[in-house]
Amino acid sequence: MGKAGGGIVNDIRALRAAAGEMTQQRLADEVGVTRQTIMAIEANKYSPSLEVAFRIARVFGVPLERAFRYEAPPTR
Repeated sequence: MGKAGGGIVNDIRALRAAAGEMTQQRLADEVGVTRQTIMAIEANKYSPSLEVAFRIARVFGVPLERAFRYEAPPTR
């Protein structure tokens, strides 16, 4: 799911940068998932469970809506 088709998108990369260039591995360790999972979420290839999404937002100390948002598909 990408921006063209709508769906869940995220700002994890920007949040990691703002957190002193936090690595994907460190985020994965803090959230309790694999680095590959973080990579897939960042690339919008995988939408996390609600629990994982909340954990990611909590690591950065931001509301869920700052880390993730839903973009509706374009209307015709």
